[in-house]
Amino acid sequence: MPLRFRKQSIAATMYESAGVADVDDDGVLDIICGAHWYQGPDFVRWHTIAPCRQEGEYHDDFSTIVMDIDGDGRPDFVTGGWWGGSLRWRQNPGKPTGPWQEHTWAEHIIAADTGNIETTRAFDIDGDGKLEIVPNTPGHPLCAYKLTGPGTFSKHVIFPEGCGHGLGFGDIDGDGRGEIITPKGILTAPADPLSGPWTMTPGPDFGHKDLSVPVIVADVNGDGVAELIVGHAHGAGLDWYEQRREGGMVRWIRHPIDPFCSQYHDLQWADIDGDGQCELVTGKRYRAHNGYEAGDNDEPGIYWFKWTGEGFAKQVIAHGAFGVGKGCGIHFALADLRGTGRLDVIAPGKDGLAIFWNEGV
Repeated sequence: MPLRFRKQSIAATMYESAGVADVDDDGVLDIICGAHWYQGPDFVRWHTIAPCRQEGEYHDDFSTIVMDIDGDGRPDFVTGGWWGGSLRWRQNPGKPTGPWQEHTWAEHIIAADTGNIETTRAFDIDGDGKLEIVPNTPGHPLCAYKLTGPGTFSKHVIFPEGCGHGLGFGDIDGDGRGEIITPKGILTAPADPLSGPWTMTPGPDFGHKDLSVPVIVADVNGDGVAELIVGHAHGAGLDWYEQRREGGMVRWIRHPIDPFCSQYHDLQWADIDGDGQCELVTGKRYRAHNGYEAGDNDEPGIYWFKWTGEGFAKQVIAHGAFGVGKGCGIHFALADLRGTGRLDVIAPGKDGLAIFWNEGV
């Protein structure tokens, strides 16, 4: 039987990023989205975080990476966007109605010179068990930022030439260390991953330059070798790339997952149906370029894809016209909001903020 999801609309906002954390330390998870946070468990009450710069249909807020940055035990978060040219963190004030200090304070700038940020993710680049912040900056150097103390980060240049639109991280070659996947190729780390530039080697021919963020690295078919799952962020298509090693050489074979839907920008690999195996959860970034690219105005949808042993079977969480279907923005979240043992889907976007409650089978 298919999973059942129940939609709860939270807000008619246009923010494209959301995260989940216990903001007010009451033991209940809350939702952070744009300029506001929404108080669990019913998410009806909302509180202001800070103003969020608006540029047409966009807001300069393309990630919500929850971290305790100032070391006070409360969740803060990292954001940044295309227009501000800076990576920033917002500080939890410790009281529900207090304003969150933002980038207007110099000490809350992680990096002021990143260039345009497509979106940001967190990866354990150096293998120490702690996440580094890695913004995808298509026209600027690829850098990682390591939290070194309360409110302080160190900057590490990964690839000075920049890597284009798309970013993934995982152990592709099986050596126990992670590589970075980009549209230009695969980056391999030096002995100390944060000490200097990485080496670019050829990767799959993706056939387009607007890769999803992230590109998923996972052993999809159970052959003991990592594969790649890649969405076309600004066009139609969702594929997985099988890695085959033959005579010391690596060959990548493309397999379509969904060639028809567009704007698969954010992907997550998680156990959505509770069977102990991960599934692919993703959906459309609604009006990614404000109606000016192929598929921008198609009906929005969120889906999960089950590996069958031979390919992926598409399952619908929500699909339909505006107000019926739903996109999932540029940075959506999965979390067990009620303690049921099932992952719910928290979906921001230009078509509003909604929760899709996972009701099981």
